[in-house]
Amino acid sequence: MITITDSAAEKAKIVLAEEGKDSWGLRIYNAGESCCGPAFGLDIDEKPTVDDEVIEKNGLKVFVDKTTLSVLSGMKLDYHSDGEREGFVISGGAAPTCDSGCSTCG
Repeated sequence: MITITDSAAEKAKIVLAEEGKDSWGLRIYNAGESCCGPAFGLDIDEKPTVDDEVIEKNGLKVFVDKTTLSVLSGMKLDYHSDGEREGFVISGGAAPTCDSGCSTCG
């Protein structure tokens, strides 16, 4: 299972509201492999598919297909904003990150 932080849930709800899609949810999907391990993407989606697990956090629905969910086990979706950069971040679990020594990341 993936953990959704309060800050990620709140920011995603703001984004959905700005798009006029308050009742929609956030989709996390496997976007293949990067130089540092699995790559994930985020999108908005109106409803889950039959293969999705639905995770709810603070009124936000997050849709993840079962295959992607198994790869996300132990990871966390968070939202960071430090003034210069902001965005959603998936971290944790067993997957390496570029911060931990993948020298070929671009």
